[in-house]
Amino acid sequence: MIYTITLNPTIDRLLFLEGTLTKGKNNRLRKVTYDIGGKGHHGSNAMNQLGVKNQALGFSGTTNAGKLENILLDKGIDYDFVEVYGKATRESYVILEEGIGGSILITEKGFTVTDYDIELLYEKVEKKVQKEDMVLIAGSTPPGFDLSDLEELLERLKRIGCFIACDLSGEALKKAVEIGVDFIKPNRFEVQELVPSDDNFLDHIKELSEKVDYLIVSLGKDGSICSHAGEVYEVSTPPVELVNDTGAGDCFVGTFLGSLSLNQPLTECLSLASACAADHVQYNDSSTFDINNARELQKVVTVKKIS
Repeated sequence: MIYTITLNPTIDRLLFLEGTLTKGKNNRLRKVTYDIGGKGHHGSNAMNQLGVKNQALGFSGTTNAGKLENILLDKGIDYDFVEVYGKATRESYVILEEGIGGSILITEKGFTVTDYDIELLYEKVEKKVQKEDMVLIAGSTPPGFDLSDLEELLERLKRIGCFIACDLSGEALKKAVEIGVDFIKPNRFEVQELVPSDDNFLDHIKELSEKVDYLIVSLGKDGSICSHAGEVYEVSTPPVELVNDTGAGDCFVGTFLGSLSLNQPLTECLSLASACAADHVQYNDSSTFDINNARELQKVVTVKKIS
């Protein structure tokens, strides 16, 4: 079983513009749609496409609970949240310009969680998670959830003995490395922050991989680098037309962990994850990808051992 924990959930509001975004102009919308938001939720969606059993945990607000629940149900995502009463789950605004690939993302901060809310999450996690399970903690932390709270959550998971994956950033990512989780996915700039030395980039990766079992470094359109068990691999990304890149990294993480839970070879996990992320960016929403199309793209993904 895989549990995804989204501490600061969001609902993606996709704003499709007529033309391009121009300051000082009345920018009109062609349409507005909604999609799942929150990195852990995207991870759950990707795992679903592989048929991997998972459940989404974390916090959610009650005042707009129906909106989030309808989206999750539409995606077939099983969930069990700590409900924070009187609060609204935040929204992220994904702006898509006509005829231009990529997106502009604007996010709200999210509601404040209390010590009581946090303790309820701890209790829920400890009740559910078993040693043989995998847990993905992904995304930002909400107001009220401090670094010490993240440390407590990670320490409790360490005591359970499960596989811990973290798709975090900043001080939260540093804390995950310090505690010694099993998986992280920083970008190249975050690697240099985690290993502040004058060594070359590959040496940074090797040093970091001594602390984390599975290290995947995102290089954007240039693919990724993976280090595991003393070996380093370079992973390509298939060439596709970019429409909306929101959620592409989350799709990669969810697919990789899902494949790993199915005991697939590492090279298979990497190539499929790269292909699924590439297929995803061809759609105009935040979560869609076609696993059959991705398997076709997978045929042109290369996974090359470089060290």
